[in-house]
Amino acid sequence: MAGFEHYAWLMKSEPSEVSVDDVLQMDGCKVGWFGVRNYQARNFMRDLCKIGDPVLFYHSSCAQPGIVGIGEIASEPYPDPTQFEETSEYFDAKSTQEKPRWVQVDVLVLHKVRLVSIAELRTIPGCEGMRVLQKGNRLSITPVNEDEWKALQPYLIPQT
Repeated sequence: MAGFEHYAWLMKSEPSEVSVDDVLQMDGCKVGWFGVRNYQARNFMRDLCKIGDPVLFYHSSCAQPGIVGIGEIASEPYPDPTQFEETSEYFDAKSTQEKPRWVQVDVLVLHKVRLVSIAELRTIPGCEGMRVLQKGNRLSITPVNEDEWKALQPYLIPQT
């Protein structure tokens, strides 16, 4: 993944599983980004996510998908414990404690923002190349370059 350009990350979560409001109620406003079972998204977390990287918290698979919060990467990658839990939908029988296949990072939510819907995102000049807008993209973690991050800033209005 050498030479891969990113400034920030867009990280998708289904609000029925973990919403931005849920994380804001958690101890330290931090959550382990569990359940990623796509190798490319895993590799982004494992190889490229660094503590302090900005994060766009994105709600997916819901009535109003879009950016709902701002956060940052708050840990180095570490084994996702759900891969070892036989009762978890994220269980992976081929993963072992000695050789885990899946990782997660902690994400700290700094604040909630006004919803920037997927439809609105499509209209923001400078954001047209974002991976989340590309046809067929289903990755739960995608890179955001610095120009895209800057183009989004006027739209990321903090909410209480």
